[in-house]
Amino acid sequence: MDSNVPQTKLQVSFVTISEENATQRIDNFLITHLKGVPKSMIYRILRKGEVRVNKKRVKPEYKLNNGDEIRIPPIRVAEKTTPEISTKLNKVADLEKAIIYEDDVILAINKPSGIAVHGGSGLSFGVIEGLRALRPEAKFLELVHRIDRETSGVLLIAKKRSALKALHEQLRLKQMQKNYLALVKGNWPSECKVVQAPLLKNVLKSGERVVKVDKEGKPSETRFKVEERFDFATLIKASPVTGRTHQIRVHTQYANHPIAFDDRYGDNQFDMQLADTKLNRLFLHAANVKFIHPKTLQEMQLHAPMDDKLQACLNQLRNDKYQQTESLK
Repeated sequence: MDSNVPQTKLQVSFVTISEENATQRIDNFLITHLKGVPKSMIYRILRKGEVRVNKKRVKPEYKLNNGDEIRIPPIRVAEKTTPEISTKLNKVADLEKAIIYEDDVILAINKPSGIAVHGGSGLSFGVIEGLRALRPEAKFLELVHRIDRETSGVLLIAKKRSALKALHEQLRLKQMQKNYLALVKGNWPSECKVVQAPLLKNVLKSGERVVKVDKEGKPSETRFKVEERFDFATLIKASPVTGRTHQIRVHTQYANHPIAFDDRYGDNQFDMQLADTKLNRLFLHAANVKFIHPKTLQEMQLHAPMDDKLQACLNQLRNDKYQQTESLK
């Protein structure tokens, strides 16, 4: 074994569960508590009875109680850094600048386009890994919800398990309102205010997720409102009632008004019409989110401004519209 690789100390440790972690499954607690330990090892030590709760063996689905004492056996794990984080320090620094709100229980960022919310599918770096690198002292940082890699805008992160549970409950009860801005092909009809179409998710062999409207899919609903019209495009506000994967992107495609520069559900001819705007990213932006603060119980609304590329695209379309109007006078 390479002596230059730092190792964790081999010793039994004991953890007393606080109210913050009560009702959480023991396996999920250990996965979070023992960062860097493979899940297979966690389930192995549970199966062998090396993990004890109040001196007794427990199954992975055991739900913790306030005051439980957990015995964690010695585990040798190389302390590794994520190579992609170390090579993307600029992106980590950008996350610090992207924070639009933070208190002791929640944090919100204006997520840049092009960065995933978490590692996976061949990516070791994502927003949550970056934030954990920025906040090494934080005991708890978890995503409240997700937005697509190419989508920008408001993303909520919980700093306490109690906040995560409260916000997830708001999502479940559809009490959290999220509004997106999207530039879509053609003239979106004013009377099209709601799209209700069931969505079915397929995972290809490559790991890529593709979603389509299918009667066998899950019920899905998005509300729409026209914000601004241009010659061959419309800026719309999209408010998802349900939270399915790629929901807004597929619902706009289903309505025959796909989003600009959507590499999965878009329209190449429409993208070519936008060449003068120099846009080269999906025009979908999580503009604001409204929810009840999990600690103060006050209604909050957080706003995220569009990035320069989206703003420049709109400015160019407005300028073209103005020039056309002037030429008709």
